[in-house]
Amino acid sequence: MHKYHCELKNFREKEKQLETSCKQKTEYLEKMIQRNERYKQDVDRFYERKRHLDLIEMLEAKRPWVEYENVRQEYEEVKLARDQAKEEVRKLKESQIPITERIEEMERQRHSLEARIREKALAIKETSQKCKHKQDVIERKDKQIEELQQALTVKQNEEHDRQRRISNTRKMIEDLQNELRTTENCENLQPQIDAITNDLRRVQDEKALCESEIIDKRKERETLEKEKRSVDDHIVRFDNLMNQKEDKLRQRYRDTYDAVLWLRNNRDKFKQRVCEPIMLTINMKDNKNAKYIENHIPSNDLRAFVFENQEDMEVFLKEVRDNKKLRVNAVIAPKNSYADKAPSRSLNDLKQYGFFSYLRELFDAPDPVMSYLCCQYHIHEVPVGTERTREKIERVIQETRLKQIYTAEEKYVVKTSFYSNKVISSNTSLKVAQFLTVTVDLEQRRHLEEQLKEINRKLQAVDSGLIALHETNKHLEHKDNELRQKKKELLERKTKKRQLEQKISSKLGSLKLMEQDTCNLEEEERKASTKIKEINIQKAKLVTELTNLIKNCTALHIQKVDLILQNTTVISEKNKLESDYMATSAQLRITEQHFIELDENRQRLLQKCKELMKRARQVCNLGAEQTVPQEYQTQVPTIPNGHNSSPPMAFQDLPNTLDEIDALLTEERSRASCFTGLNPTVVEEYTKREEEIEQLTAELKIKKVELDKYRENISQVKERWLNPLKELVEKINEKFSYFFSSMQCAGEVDLHTENEEDYDKYGIRIRVKFRSSTELHELTPHHQSGGERSVSTMLYLMALQELNRCPFRVVDEINQGMDPINERRVFEMVVNTACKENTSQYFFITPKLLQNLPYSEKMTVLFVYNGPHMLEPNRWNLKAFQRRRRRITFTQPSQ
Repeated sequence: MHKYHCELKNFREKEKQLETSCKQKTEYLEKMIQRNERYKQDVDRFYERKRHLDLIEMLEAKRPWVEYENVRQEYEEVKLARDQAKEEVRKLKESQIPITERIEEMERQRHSLEARIREKALAIKETSQKCKHKQDVIERKDKQIEELQQALTVKQNEEHDRQRRISNTRKMIEDLQNELRTTENCENLQPQIDAITNDLRRVQDEKALCESEIIDKRKERETLEKEKRSVDDHIVRFDNLMNQKEDKLRQRYRDTYDAVLWLRNNRDKFKQRVCEPIMLTINMKDNKNAKYIENHIPSNDLRAFVFENQEDMEVFLKEVRDNKKLRVNAVIAPKNSYADKAPSRSLNDLKQYGFFSYLRELFDAPDPVMSYLCCQYHIHEVPVGTERTREKIERVIQETRLKQIYTAEEKYVVKTSFYSNKVISSNTSLKVAQFLTVTVDLEQRRHLEEQLKEINRKLQAVDSGLIALHETNKHLEHKDNELRQKKKELLERKTKKRQLEQKISSKLGSLKLMEQDTCNLEEEERKASTKIKEINIQKAKLVTELTNLIKNCTALHIQKVDLILQNTTVISEKNKLESDYMATSAQLRITEQHFIELDENRQRLLQKCKELMKRARQVCNLGAEQTVPQEYQTQVPTIPNGHNSSPPMAFQDLPNTLDEIDALLTEERSRASCFTGLNPTVVEEYTKREEEIEQLTAELKIKKVELDKYRENISQVKERWLNPLKELVEKINEKFSYFFSSMQCAGEVDLHTENEEDYDKYGIRIRVKFRSSTELHELTPHHQSGGERSVSTMLYLMALQELNRCPFRVVDEINQGMDPINERRVFEMVVNTACKENTSQYFFITPKLLQNLPYSEKMTVLFVYNGPHMLEPNRWNLKAFQRRRRRITFTQPSQ
């Protein structure tokens, strides 16, 4: 059966491989066929694109020839126009010769007339200069007369102004004298001025005193502000340290942090004091010692809330755990405080071993927290040592009898054995502190808060005093301004009479000076009239001389104008000739330029014709002396595999103009560009894929034939293997059911598999029932007890023994976990089975046996003498032990 089973597994594995291979090849073949169906359209599009590309190639081949013919015709036209321009240039040059000779004669006449004009102009210039000199002298005489008249007018105006000022001064003196008579006596005002001065001095003293007090108050306020800022900074630093501890709590235990926030907002719901988590309330005196506390107190208690009242804790847990679903811990502080409980041994007695403190003295905490830690973790009894303590640790353990000890980096736990009273110690390395490294002095923070309240109270008192002083100062300043204004008015009234007397004296002096400064206007007018008459006589003589010079200058101008008219006539005629010459020259230049341009254009077109001819021959692959072959005139573009272009178009049937060719080229290129995404090798791939499809179809057919053959083999081998196997399992089931029924239980064995085709997953399923009220259940580690599994295993092995022959069988501690009834039944069944004829030898190993078990003569019992209270080997004598046992047995009945 084993051979058939192996063959079945191999056949099944090969069948799976063939099924997978056939499935993969079928799927791949379908994909190939579908892909070729998709690519068939691409192949048709490829051939369509090829037709357009061939037509584009023919159009591009013909275009240079059409271009060449167009340029050649243009060259012939330009060459004819160039010869005509050359003849016109020759005629224009011949017509310019007589005009040039006439212009030269006119130029000689112009030079002669211009020389005579220059002579007349020089004479006119000299006469004009003499006229100008006479005019300048006459103008100076007119200016002298004007200056005399202006000087006389100034003196007349000054005299009128002096008389007006004298009149105004006299009127002002009269007004001042009238005002002086109405002014009161100033001696009556002095007592009033003195009284106001005294009042003003008193107000200023009060104002100075008030301002001094304001300055003192401001200095006091600045001092208080500095103290307040300093205290605020200290409080902020404390808050930052506390926030660091809370941040660590929030990052590690978010539920506990949320519960802290809830507690702070709902403290009014509790009857007695509730302390926040221990890690927040503990304040290390030295953060270096934080590692001892964190290693001594479990993390669950470090994040526990401490309550003094049981009802408060229940209210808290109901709200936080039940309603808010937060995972938090809570503990109750002892009713009697342990916070100040003295240690059993004085620290002075332990200093010789290197101990420097108990755990309790390393930190500060609220009384409920300290009491809970002393009660629960005996922190008042656990000393902390140094490296010196670790060096003496054995002596410390033996002499001090301490239960827990901390050294610099280790924790020691000392226990006494219950059986041997021996001292057992264990040590662990201290973990690095994580939560208690931040130190916050809460007492100092409370002191700072009280100090801040006192500073704020003082600031309010100072601000109130400042407001009152400002009001007083404002009132004094207003009173000071009023007194100053009154004093100013009295002083002005006192000095007014003296000022009026000084003004009258000053005005009388000015009046006297103005009356002394007099002028004789009649004498001044007579002198000015005499001087003006003398100047007019000189002026008349100069006018006569100027008139004669003007006449001479006029005659010279007439002669000059006549010469200029003659010269103008000559210049006009000359200009006309030059204009004709320039027109002819311009026409000549235009014609010559046109000739040059035509000649350059002719050469350019000739060169272009050569280049176009060369390019057209290169496109058609023709030599320099070859003509266009017949094949270019009758070429029809074709596409491989019989896909001919339709309709065929010969070379000479293509358009004969560039516009038509370009239009057709653009159209064909646009059509060709529409065929995007086409691979040039698409036809080759399509053909290759067709061959691959044929090959895959043949391979798939072979694989299916092979698969059918394997399935036929599997069916034959399965029949030869499965039928004997079922018979064998049925025999095992009969024996197994018999053994179970003899124990008033039920059991059966069957062949089980989830899939009949998975031959490597066939297995034996054991189902048992130990109670009549239950159904048969499969034997598993989860459904039956350990004893029930042992019974089932033993009975299954016994059911196999008649089917599987072997020299001996070993059973090791099979009765472990069995109840006494099942153990006795199994033992009897093993004895009955093992002691039969022609059965295998049994080795039954067990640490215990029940009393009054049935033993057979065919059994041998071997004892292993071993244990902690066993005698030494040299004192062991089994025969002596047996004799002693027999004597005890014999003596008991007689007694």
